[in-house]
Amino acid sequence: MYKKKQMVEVEILDLGDKNQCFGRLDDGMGIFVQGTTAVGDTVMAEIFKIKKKYLVSRFRELVKPSPHRIDPVCPYFGLCGGCKWQHMDYPEQLRLKRKQVQDALEHIGGFAGIECEPCLPAPELFGYRNKMDFSFTDLRYLTTDEIGLEPSQHDKPLDFALGFHAPGCYAKAIDLDHCDLSTEEMNIALNTTRAFCLRHKEELPIYSTRSHTGELRNLVVRHGGNTGEFMVNLVTSTHHPELMQELCEDLKIALGESLTTFVNNTTSAKNTVAFGEKEFVIHGPGHITDRLGSYTYRISANSFFQTNTAQAETLYFKILETARLKPTDVVYDLFCGTGSISLFASGHCKKVLGVELVESSVNDARENAKRHNVENCEFIQLDLKDIKHIEQDMRDFGHPDVVITDPPRAGMNPKAVKMLLKIAPAAIVYVSCNPASLARDGKMLCEEGQYQLVSCQPVDMFPQTNHVESVARFERVDC
Repeated sequence: MYKKKQMVEVEILDLGDKNQCFGRLDDGMGIFVQGTTAVGDTVMAEIFKIKKKYLVSRFRELVKPSPHRIDPVCPYFGLCGGCKWQHMDYPEQLRLKRKQVQDALEHIGGFAGIECEPCLPAPELFGYRNKMDFSFTDLRYLTTDEIGLEPSQHDKPLDFALGFHAPGCYAKAIDLDHCDLSTEEMNIALNTTRAFCLRHKEELPIYSTRSHTGELRNLVVRHGGNTGEFMVNLVTSTHHPELMQELCEDLKIALGESLTTFVNNTTSAKNTVAFGEKEFVIHGPGHITDRLGSYTYRISANSFFQTNTAQAETLYFKILETARLKPTDVVYDLFCGTGSISLFASGHCKKVLGVELVESSVNDARENAKRHNVENCEFIQLDLKDIKHIEQDMRDFGHPDVVITDPPRAGMNPKAVKMLLKIAPAAIVYVSCNPASLARDGKMLCEEGQYQLVSCQPVDMFPQTNHVESVARFERVDC
């Protein structure tokens, strides 16, 4: 009989759900272990939940390390919710990412006989992100060593933090000095902004999710991986022209000519989403550009763009390969963002219709097509749940032969999946950043026998994390 707080020794055999790992005890009882474990580790774990067929526990001590375990480089590892896999070597990360996609397709989607290809590796394992979103909080997350210290014993203020949330802790943030996934310029902007905001705590109090008062919400930095252009976007509740100009001068001194543009987005929303309702351009054009392949894209503060520039090129060429476009094809690019996939596809088909909900992204997409003299791409702002409008635009633009869909992490709304089934293109290329969403939406596409899944290719866009991108091809059965 097992008891809560009982310590047990277990070998980690596999990944589990929700960033847990899984093992079996000597009597065959399954046990999930929460914490920074690796497949192949033998650990001591403390039981805190007892179910009929399994136990849930927390990692307490490493007894024998996995052959794939390595020392993480980041001092915040284990606190920050970002790089959960820095303690595993890269070949093991790639193996597990492929396995995540394969398992989701089999266990959630119910697909049999589909073998995912090996996960495509990224060229850079650190410093690869072209966008970082840092959060302000008025409660700093404390490490185990800091808990219980007197206020005077702390090196940093208790009521100020600029960094990342600890897992499941959205009221507090870890006050970061740097992030190993960021570029040098991003870390300079982080520390310059922190120093400025600490000097102006009275004029710029931190927004509180409890009282819904305060100013400072988010710091978003974007860095063109192939252009070097750099954007700083401070998200606040209201606009303070003089203070923003003063911060801009500090950023110019710290970053020099690297600073391409500085904008201040404001929002009255009662949440911490880094998305502005109004935008004030303090310095530069208000956007940056980045280059993928032979195309240069305009990127505004609120626009979506793949966060790993170098690996995005690998992803986009894989999308084209999977789509198998013909010169006569009409293509729909759903959730098209700034039109990056649309432009990649434009030279291989008759024409492309890009569909996107965010107005600034649609404007960027149109500008990107215009800049490259691409005349066979059209972009519209539309909610994909609005089936009637989609049907009207389809009649106006032409029936799609191929649909490429790149939805957010939550996947497609069921109404959008039904829309795809109704317009019934010959092929659907589903680009996913969440294996579970891909499997769920894929199951909906195939459950009536109208489509079949024919291939799936995982792509590692985010080394050191448990996230994985994938490109899947669904074909209409009667084609």
